[in-house]
Amino acid sequence: MAQVQKPSIPKGTRDFTPEQMAGRNYIFDTVKSVFKKFGYKPIETPSMENLSTLLGKYGEEGDKLLFKVLNSGDAFSKISIQDFQMLIVGGGERASVASEQVSAGGESCNATPVINSNALSLKVCEKGLRYDLTVPFARYVVQHRSEITFPFKRYQIQPVWRADRPQKGRYREFYQCDVDVIGSRSLLNELELVQIVDEVFGIFGINVCIKINNRKILSGLAEVMGFPEKLVEITIAMDKIDKIGLEAVKEEMLSDGVDEKGFSILEPVLTFSGTAEEKLSLISNVVNDSETGRKGVDELKTLFDLIAKAGISQKVEVDLSLARGLNYYTGAIFEVKALDFAIGSICGGGRYDNLTGIFGLPDVSGVGISFGADRIYDVLLGLDKFPKEAIGGTKVLLSNMDEISAEYLLPLAQSLRKKGISCELYPDSAKLKKQFEYAEKNHIPFLVIAGETEVANNTVNIKNLETGNQTTVPLAEAPAFLS
Repeated sequence: MAQVQKPSIPKGTRDFTPEQMAGRNYIFDTVKSVFKKFGYKPIETPSMENLSTLLGKYGEEGDKLLFKVLNSGDAFSKISIQDFQMLIVGGGERASVASEQVSAGGESCNATPVINSNALSLKVCEKGLRYDLTVPFARYVVQHRSEITFPFKRYQIQPVWRADRPQKGRYREFYQCDVDVIGSRSLLNELELVQIVDEVFGIFGINVCIKINNRKILSGLAEVMGFPEKLVEITIAMDKIDKIGLEAVKEEMLSDGVDEKGFSILEPVLTFSGTAEEKLSLISNVVNDSETGRKGVDELKTLFDLIAKAGISQKVEVDLSLARGLNYYTGAIFEVKALDFAIGSICGGGRYDNLTGIFGLPDVSGVGISFGADRIYDVLLGLDKFPKEAIGGTKVLLSNMDEISAEYLLPLAQSLRKKGISCELYPDSAKLKKQFEYAEKNHIPFLVIAGETEVANNTVNIKNLETGNQTTVPLAEAPAFLS
């Protein structure tokens, strides 16, 4: 007898119940309605992209989090001994010993082969699951440029995958709701993204802080610190400040080759608190000797002037420690955090000037922001902000006492659905108690009962399961009553 397998799913992935899906669809429908209101159009891209499209776009740390897809189920069987030799780090004698080891069926030997994992994966994997929606979007723009009118405004709501360590609020499979405009350098686009964030979280009833910085300021800081070539290392370390604290950030930078003098220039920037004007004044003085840094300050000042005129209701602040460690950002960077619920960033994005150039279309600037649907769900659930009507399912259950009563209620079901009222007819003739229990367990607020007497009198009994009240009404008036 075959052993029964215990059902399970991979760590970092989840099943969703009907109630959870109703809440998620509320999020998707809300952000989609706001995106459309601002003139953005939907696209979709494949779950898999060529690895050449994905690799090198997210930095060294990001590349490690890519899920790679085997070319076929027996891809490893197609690697020859000669190929295997080339994949041994160091080559030479170690490669020769390793190949002999393989030929001998894995017999032990003195040398331990070390596999170049990146080279090996590229031998057996040509595709990978997408890490985000922005790089596939850049690929899409270049591939379909003859069909696109610039500036091109798109939104995209699809899952992405990261080979990360699962933890609270961090999953290996999760949805992003992206909105981007490409083909325009105007800072009015950045303002529009802030307006979208403001409106979306206003509808959700979530108080947030929209944090903004500029990647040019970070480049300017690296220059005046004396380490322009270490911008990536500096931003990766800065990006962890909320998680590991200032001292740990300092240790990481010193281990990456930044000296004490360089960090002393950065430290007051990371620790300064004040108004947007005060922070911009401070950073203006710090990066004054960097042309790139000055340009970043000017862009940030212009953006905050626009935000002040637009009447944004959510909190917006300059965060000079905000780095966002993705390599492709070149201008404004955004991060959104919930103020009343402890969780990481629930939204983030930025300006990218060179992303399409990688695919052969230079000088096309874009800017976008991504809403993390899974974390937003956790915040809405934790703050009890889901509207009852948004996550409810069936509103009316029509009882099935027998074949005659079921047929009697079929026209009522049709009338209710035409009015947009979700209803269902209990499929089997069963005792009323069983149908009551079904309605209660599925949180259906109304039960319509039609027995022999009601059929004879052309009426129905409508029971409100939340209050316990029961009312008899003519069958023809039931749709209006339930409306």
